[in-house]
Amino acid sequence: MSLLTSASTKHRPARHRRHSDQADESVVGPTSTAGKVLGGYLPMILATLVVVLPLLWMVLGSFKQAGEVVSRTIAWLPHHPSWEAYVRASHQVNFPRLFLNSVLVTVVGAGIKLVLAVTSAYALVFVRFPLKRVIFVAMLAALMVPPQVSLLPNYVLIAGMGGVNTYWGIILPGLGTAFGTFLLRQHFLALPREVLEAAEVDGAGHMSRLLRMVVPISTPAIATVALVTIVDEWNSYIWPLVITNDDSRMTLPVGLTLLKNIEGDPSSYPVLMAGAVLVIVPVLVVFLFLQRYIVAGLTQGAVK
Repeated sequence: MSLLTSASTKHRPARHRRHSDQADESVVGPTSTAGKVLGGYLPMILATLVVVLPLLWMVLGSFKQAGEVVSRTIAWLPHHPSWEAYVRASHQVNFPRLFLNSVLVTVVGAGIKLVLAVTSAYALVFVRFPLKRVIFVAMLAALMVPPQVSLLPNYVLIAGMGGVNTYWGIILPGLGTAFGTFLLRQHFLALPREVLEAAEVDGAGHMSRLLRMVVPISTPAIATVALVTIVDEWNSYIWPLVITNDDSRMTLPVGLTLLKNIEGDPSSYPVLMAGAVLVIVPVLVVFLFLQRYIVAGLTQGAVK
């Protein structure tokens, strides 16, 4: 009798646990699934569609005929895909020259910006000098000033120095940016100071600590700044448009203005879409190379 009683008391909690687990699954399961869909997947899908659909529509439009782009009935896919728009765009604009100009301006400008951002952020965090906080506050104030405000003063200065229709005239005014310095400074503040102090005790100088310790540890953050800087340099339009009036010095975004868009002429729209595709593709290629570093930077510290 005691054995039956003990067996029943042993099995009773297990049944209660099973029933309670099933009840919890019936209550929590659908709710958590709905929460994931409504709070995670649905906004992500909508945001992706907002970004991707216009780009996809532009790519498809570059392969369409003019009558398919501007029509009362929407042509979702090109009925007779052709490279005619790209051929016409290449006849109207010297894309190889524009591409070379954009690559030169982007590589030199983004490279100098990245070096200045890394060294300035390192100095603001690990180097002791007077008025460091004042300088940082001044950099934050510079971030709040729209670039259009400095357009006229920069043009007067660069034109007075003979920088019109020159590569250095396009690059030089854009070097004074504080975005990368601010972002990297916030990242450097989270680095372990004990390691750097130990390296300082061993006799390592600032340059050695920067190149051998800070930069390798901060590769994801530096790659993020590099991508943002490259995209900004590549897509820069207003300043190169103002400082250049010669086709041989124009960048790709400015060169698209040479594709004459006559209002009411539908034949120009596929050509403009083809030119825009040629501008966007290099940026996407750069993103594919840097995206793993960016993902590593975003997930850094998420798992403890």
